[in-house]
Amino acid sequence: MGRKSSNKDLRKANAAKKDEFYTQLVDIEKELKFYKKQFRDKIVYCNCDDPFESNFFKYFAANFNALGLKKLVTTSYVKSPIVGGQLLLFDVEGLKPSGKEPFKIEIKKVPDADANGAINIDDVEYLLKHDKNTATSLRKSGDFRSDECIELLKQADIVVTNPPFSLFREYVAQLVKYRKKFLIMGNQNAITYKEIFKLIKENKMWLGQSLNGKNILFQIPDHYASYYKIIDGKKYAFPKGVVWFTNLVVPKRSEELVMYKKYNREEYPKYDNYNAINVDRTEQIPMDYAGVIGVPITFLHKYNPNQFEIIDGLNRYTILDVAGLNDNAVRNHLHMTEIDGKSTYFRVLIKNKKLKK
Repeated sequence: MGRKSSNKDLRKANAAKKDEFYTQLVDIEKELKFYKKQFRDKIVYCNCDDPFESNFFKYFAANFNALGLKKLVTTSYVKSPIVGGQLLLFDVEGLKPSGKEPFKIEIKKVPDADANGAINIDDVEYLLKHDKNTATSLRKSGDFRSDECIELLKQADIVVTNPPFSLFREYVAQLVKYRKKFLIMGNQNAITYKEIFKLIKENKMWLGQSLNGKNILFQIPDHYASYYKIIDGKKYAFPKGVVWFTNLVVPKRSEELVMYKKYNREEYPKYDNYNAINVDRTEQIPMDYAGVIGVPITFLHKYNPNQFEIIDGLNRYTILDVAGLNDNAVRNHLHMTEIDGKSTYFRVLIKNKKLKK
């Protein structure tokens, strides 16, 4: 086991455009178990995945029949550093022997090839080795923005993947443009992006069921110099604040937050230049305050749209104005989240729907 860096891996990856973070199967299983019924008879597209290394592909392929999928489509990117790392490409019918060109895998059914009564990854491997129509080479790079991949996106019902964090805004914008259901991974700080926060406020995007911003291990390519640890000869990063973003039905969004504290001026100061009280922890939200409340982004893990209304987002310098709230007076003030001259972090502005002011 070796250690070369701390939790700065994700920021370094963004700066260097090193986005090959491969999700572990256990983390995929923990989240996707909450959506099984929503996948029935759907076309699932994993458009940022090397099928021979992607655990998203393994999960959906091995559970194809159990989930009742209509079709599974995955596409690889030409620059994937680990293409063909587990299943030799020259063993796969329909692909060129060079093994480094971008390709598409399309599965419409997974038969029980070994007749053991269970469908698993061995049956998928047999399918890939013997059905030349399952795997085909792509004409272009396999980039999710290419015309070829956009056409596949248009045909899909649900997109599930871990997209490049450095391209997160652009990736989400494409999903919204084509009105797709999705379940994707991202960094929790993406909540503070104006484009992303607008979708959250409008209830077009929200956080998934698991993770809650916890740190999890991601496998990274062997050539990455910076890594957190080595397990069984493979390098892993340990980035902070990873969450699921989705527009699928999430069970916890219907759970009401239990509040037990009452408002008092001493404990809940107002911002210097904005009429809202500050709350540092979600569990400290007062049950009896009907005005605007500034809460940390971690509140969104407990957000129930039937219980609270998101007004806007407030950072150190100004409100995001996704709700068009800025007037001339607000625009002329800086350090919006200062309290007694001291800055706080980004705040989500909310109101309790159950209370009338």
